[in-house]
Amino acid sequence: MKNFRLYIITFLLALVSGLYAFKASSHISNRFVTYIVDPTAQDLKLYYKNDLQQNFGSLGNLKKWLEKKRLKLQFAMNGGMYKKDTSPQGLYIQEDKTLSVLDTASGSGNFHLKPNGVFYLDTNKKPAIVTTPAFSSKNIKYATQSGPMLLINGKIHKVFKQGSANLQIRNGVGILPGNKVILL
Repeated sequence: MKNFRLYIITFLLALVSGLYAFKASSHISNRFVTYIVDPTAQDLKLYYKNDLQQNFGSLGNLKKWLEKKRLKLQFAMNGGMYKKDTSPQGLYIQEDKTLSVLDTASGSGNFHLKPNGVFYLDTNKKPAIVTTPAFSSKNIKYATQSGPMLLINGKIHKVFKQGSANLQIRNGVGILPGNKVILL
């Protein structure tokens, strides 16, 4: 996998930050379901609440809401992390608006396993994944913070080893060559 830089940040939650994309490709294997999006040619968005400011609560609710707007949901997954009140844990930016600020605190649980990080799409539709300390909030269209990062500079995070309590089924996002986004 030379020249293949894939950074993955966990997406664990029940808060629906749905992602939708038009005309994207997908692949199902016996280990992973992946979906590749070209943000320059397709819409890639994060969703948190509907027009009545209610949490979607499920991917089905997001799909129905989009259908009422005559939009077709091509792919969606839970994204980011959330608090007990279902608000975003850490940074959440939607349509250029910061709805939850960057969380740099230490604590327990997956979110606080360092390094955690931020997946974002800038206003030029360029995707990026950075560690939390490296994040800059300039020109950001969408962003979600989560943790821990699964891969850091192409190496598996040190907490993910055989027998670890942190070995769980996880969602993830990565950046492929050509600034395509892979969701898994």
